[in-house]
Amino acid sequence: MLSKNQVGEIRALHQKKQRDLKRQFIAEGVKTTLELLTHYPKLITQLYGTPEFAEQHHAVIKADKIHFTTINTSELERISLLEKPNQVLAVCKYLKEPDLKFNFDSNFSLYLDEIRDPGNFGTLLRLADWYGISKLFCSEGTCEFYNPKVIQASMGAFLRVEVVYTSLTQLISENNIKTVYGALLNGANLYREILQPGLIVIGNEANGITKENLSMVNKPITIPAAPGNKTESLNAAMAAGIICSEFFRQLQ
Repeated sequence: MLSKNQVGEIRALHQKKQRDLKRQFIAEGVKTTLELLTHYPKLITQLYGTPEFAEQHHAVIKADKIHFTTINTSELERISLLEKPNQVLAVCKYLKEPDLKFNFDSNFSLYLDEIRDPGNFGTLLRLADWYGISKLFCSEGTCEFYNPKVIQASMGAFLRVEVVYTSLTQLISENNIKTVYGALLNGANLYREILQPGLIVIGNEANGITKENLSMVNKPITIPAAPGNKTESLNAAMAAGIICSEFFRQLQ
């Protein structure tokens, strides 16, 4: 059973300010929690789960010597951010902060420019993991990595893809990036370009790439639409998925 203080401490982590202060975040659901237990148990500081979860996964909880508290469904609902909580919630330590270094001469990666929607961001992490992109780069205005909705949407990819917040100027300078692609509506046809390793800038859902960062793009590209198409633009994660697929195909 949870005390009022425990409930307050966990619910405080719903807020970014408290997450940063305590250097802790929340991960929820069976899939994500089992991945943490199996591969990153040292990140978990506290685990709260239903009797059903405890019974099914007793061996791994005991093996990793996790501090586990059995709670009922009502208590889980009190500390969860989900409409329909799924058996378990983990309080975890922040991951180690990665550096800016990345080999852009032989690989490609994404720079997320003011991506604000946590669902989009989480999907982009899954996308990066799918295509073997080990590190993503983000503007300071991009959604917070430890936002619980980002963690949930990433389906565990947040554990495998490093995320670095930096200015595009600093990133280009630090890695001497020669080729900077930008996803635009008026760029060169993605499928007619001979693509090279480098950085792909993905702009904000509503406004696209910021003016400052647009000036650093030297290879504007676009996803061609069917004649007579009436849709203004694609969702940022959807566009990034199409672009990464073509980069992956050509650079294999």
